[in-house]
Amino acid sequence: MAFNFNTAVPSTDENFKYFQSFKEKFGEDGNILVLGAKDSSLYELENFQKYNALNETITNLEGISNVISLASLQRIVKNRDNRSFDLQPLMEDTPQTQEELDKVLEEAVKLKLYTGQLLNPENGATLILVNMEREVLNSKGRNDLVNDIKALGEEFVAETGIELHYSGMPFVRTIMQQKTDKELRLFIVLSLSITAIILFLFFRSWTSVFVPLIVISVVVVWVLGTIGLFNYNITILMGLIPSIIVVIGIPNGVYLINKYHQEFARHGNKPKALSRMVRKIGMVTFITNFTTAIGFLVLITTDIKLLKEFGLVAGINILATFIVSIILIPGILSYLPSPKKKHLQHLEFKAVGKFLGLLDSIVHRHRYRVFAVTAVILGVAIFGLTKLYSVAYMVDDIPEQSTLKQDLYFFEDNFSGVMPLEIIIDFGKPKSTINARNLRKVDRLEKALEPLENISSPISIVSFAKAVRQAFYNGNERFYGLPSPSDRNVILSYLSNRSDESDFLNSFVDSTGQVMRVSLKIADIGSKKMDSLITNVVQPEIDKVFDDESVDTAVTGSTLLFVKGNQFLIENLRFSLLLAFAIIAVIMAILFANIRMIIISLIPNFIPLIMTAGIMGFFGIPLKPSTALIFSIAFGISVDDSIHFLAKYRQELFAKNFFVPVAISNSIKETGSSMLYTSIILFFGFIIFVFSDFGGTVALGLLTSLTLFFAMITNLTLLPALLMVFDSGKRNQKIHPLIEHYEFYIEDEDEEIDTQNLLIKENDPFVGSTDK
Repeated sequence: MAFNFNTAVPSTDENFKYFQSFKEKFGEDGNILVLGAKDSSLYELENFQKYNALNETITNLEGISNVISLASLQRIVKNRDNRSFDLQPLMEDTPQTQEELDKVLEEAVKLKLYTGQLLNPENGATLILVNMEREVLNSKGRNDLVNDIKALGEEFVAETGIELHYSGMPFVRTIMQQKTDKELRLFIVLSLSITAIILFLFFRSWTSVFVPLIVISVVVVWVLGTIGLFNYNITILMGLIPSIIVVIGIPNGVYLINKYHQEFARHGNKPKALSRMVRKIGMVTFITNFTTAIGFLVLITTDIKLLKEFGLVAGINILATFIVSIILIPGILSYLPSPKKKHLQHLEFKAVGKFLGLLDSIVHRHRYRVFAVTAVILGVAIFGLTKLYSVAYMVDDIPEQSTLKQDLYFFEDNFSGVMPLEIIIDFGKPKSTINARNLRKVDRLEKALEPLENISSPISIVSFAKAVRQAFYNGNERFYGLPSPSDRNVILSYLSNRSDESDFLNSFVDSTGQVMRVSLKIADIGSKKMDSLITNVVQPEIDKVFDDESVDTAVTGSTLLFVKGNQFLIENLRFSLLLAFAIIAVIMAILFANIRMIIISLIPNFIPLIMTAGIMGFFGIPLKPSTALIFSIAFGISVDDSIHFLAKYRQELFAKNFFVPVAISNSIKETGSSMLYTSIILFFGFIIFVFSDFGGTVALGLLTSLTLFFAMITNLTLLPALLMVFDSGKRNQKIHPLIEHYEFYIEDEDEEIDTQNLLIKENDPFVGSTDK
């Protein structure tokens, strides 16, 4: 499982490099797990003592570097003897009376450094900030540690009745990873179960159920083996591949077994039926698997590691699905008894026959109405497409009613959010961060940012400088501010004498004293608003304050990287989709060697994509990485139906003297049932993703199912209607495009000869006298 913070921003990007530089200077910005409470009973003696005990227990857990809360608050005090400032616990001992506690709380409110950071003075909401060690943060130990903290929190809730809320990047990442682990198993079981049920309903034969499931189970093992061999981690995206492979791979079995049954029903010869199944369907199955794989393999052209890994593993194993299918299915069937009459009844399934007959009638008698209805639907879809927008959230895929989402709202309402955002200021000279002029500029910037909605109060060396001045004047909150000219020299002399143990500035100033950070917390307002806030508000304020060319500034942090990553994903997926279109168009050109046929084959597969985009626009479903993936995946799958139909259509043209209407009717009747079966399997196979706890996965499953359903309809109505109108049926018999070679020869026209009735007479003039 993936434990590292994965970003879609490529390592070559300047923002990524800057973030790595930031982490080297100041450490992780997303290593704080936050516990929050808002209950007046917390400040009652007995409950606060338990709160203090909770704080101490969490502090002693292995993997925790430090914990900051009301119970462990440190204040800056003036040491007159050493002429320095020291850190001193606000509570030397746990309060034993309510009066002692009230006095401590009164002192805590006076410490302006913590106002808005640990304590909301307006409603009493308070936080516990749990800082995790970097080694634990990016390992399996993080999950165990988070679970331990939650268990301790639940004990506290059970004892006091005070509700605790959890958030912060480590907590969010842990919940997301645990859900990924759980859903990986859930969707494999669900996809296998739903496909097994549908296969049985179609074929009414356990053989026809188990053979494809054996094949696809082998490929699922191959998928997980590929991930392991490539040393990739299982992310939310990677966890979907086994289930997607099940859904995409089962149609191979449907086409092959359906053809086997059709052939066996004609002549009752099992070896011959198996041979024709492989020879007639084998090449076309390879081509359809290849076009499906293209929809995934194009992702390796992106600059994004997540997409490259996903595309490579999925693409390789879709091709592997063909290899396993074409070897195992005929192999297993050859050892099994011949199909009985009841196993072939699905070939004459009346409901399917009537439905295909209806489609055939529509194509022949109402093809122009098909064009008119398609044009209307396309126009409406294009209008919906204009409403499509792109946005993503840090906690995007979690349901609105989930505890994680509601807890996030708690922190946003009381502390303006918990997502980290950093401003880096490089003054260009060592030790220039404590220059009075520079501190005033940073203070001006912080005052400009503080009133902004969805952003917390900034904290930086300026905050500490103000707190130091307050400490110099014996904690008087009126003196919380930057040192004035009259007291600056004395305060700076005190600061210069601070001991290493009390060096609380290292987290906000680099070792040279040249670079400083201003830390903020931001609400999860979505990539669009976040980008606008940073670009149009925060950055202009920074530029306004630091107009000096010698000062370099930058906004960074894991939150910003997420915003940038979302933009990279959308742009790369758009390019990948166009590349998939181009490659599949080239494949069609090689197969058919006819520009008109290429256009006719692609139109029925473009329209479902436009319809899906229109639905997204009308229903306010944003374009984000999970939903953008739909288009390349669905296009690669849906074009398979076109290839199967057109392959059969071309065969029928030659068999029926190039008479288009009959060729189309026969193609609809023979390939229509397989297209219908596979489309239903694909529809229900992808629809299982609606059971996910991730909104993006739900959208991926639902919209892909709809797209493939639309594609089935267009390939069974619009495609043959286009052929009826725009294809004359005439072919140059001297030119043989690749599609003609998907079988060795058209065996249907062979005359059946019973070799047992052959007799070679003695002394036949054509053979030697001794031959029998």
